[in-house]
Amino acid sequence: MSKVFVLLCVAIVGVSCECDKSILPELTYRLSGNNLEWPCQSTKNIYTSTGRYTARNVIATRAQIYKDNALVAVPRYKGGVPITLGIVNMKKGSCSAPIAPFPCWSLQEEGNCQALQSVVDLFVDDQEILWVLDVGVVHTLLQPIKRCAPKVVAISLRTKKVVKVIDLSNVLTQVSRLQYLLVDYDNEGRAYVYIADAGSRAILVHDVTDNKSYRVVLPVAVKDGSSKNDVLYMVLIRKANGANVIYFTYLGSPRLFSIKTEHLRKGTGSGSVVDVGPKPNGQPIVLLGTDNGASLFLRYKGLNDIYLWNTDTCFKSSNFLEVQRGGDCRLSTQVMPGQKRYMWTIESNFHHYIADTVGCTGASVVIHPVVRECED
Repeated sequence: MSKVFVLLCVAIVGVSCECDKSILPELTYRLSGNNLEWPCQSTKNIYTSTGRYTARNVIATRAQIYKDNALVAVPRYKGGVPITLGIVNMKKGSCSAPIAPFPCWSLQEEGNCQALQSVVDLFVDDQEILWVLDVGVVHTLLQPIKRCAPKVVAISLRTKKVVKVIDLSNVLTQVSRLQYLLVDYDNEGRAYVYIADAGSRAILVHDVTDNKSYRVVLPVAVKDGSSKNDVLYMVLIRKANGANVIYFTYLGSPRLFSIKTEHLRKGTGSGSVVDVGPKPNGQPIVLLGTDNGASLFLRYKGLNDIYLWNTDTCFKSSNFLEVQRGGDCRLSTQVMPGQKRYMWTIESNFHHYIADTVGCTGASVVIHPVVRECED
């Protein structure tokens, strides 16, 4: 069942937090590599002296909100990132909220294949299970190092215990690049994991109950206009008629596509993909997330305004509702439902992080409700 979420409309006024023009200080959480939760000072000193901790190299890119906490993916794009899966307490807004390792420090150890190496996406399902995509490759923006095989790790949020590990080795190709993760249940309660493999133009499917994985290769037309290292975005839409649909697109592709999850479960691809339509004005778009229903959030590449599109309407700009006018510093990397029935976003200056121009303070990352300025 989808929940009803509200979008905030507020008057925009200045606040003291760096780079923020306004947004509800009491509901704004600023994340920084300078503010990690360590077991003790000596551990921090050891990590720093051995090069395993460089604050400016830490950046949170994806998030899921569970009760009063935000679970965050902290990919090891560069060296010196001590934790790759974190948790942030959201009981009180702050200009600086500490990131603690989740579920524990031992699961963060780089080079230990029983631990997490580089988490790039995460998904909380209706059974309170956190599913984590670990690509196994670190330092991807510098000189990539393959530490371990890619895997999906399932962690119970009730017990904080690992309940499932899925080795993805048998469904990968030499050009595989895993990027996004979704989880869905069929009418019989069987769980399925879907993973975007941008490098091989496929969606990987894992049947959790039968413990089997397979690849669904997408039509060649899906990748038209995209580059070799393009991003394959995908989000899960839940229709009112009970059908679950994955909408997906390469950033450089001029079109948006979709496929029902029931077809993916059967392993059918090309004949089941729907061409939703051309992107407005041929502009690249970034799929940000959903409201757990039929609404999809998106933005245009390089621009920070967030739009909502009801997928039951035609895919055209006149059906896009602006729900947040972005600031000058950061771009949203995800929109997700969360506490207080709000839609939330995680934003960062990821473009500066990639260009290595973030300065000694590191990346600027915030989590806050999606906010639209009130009209007079």
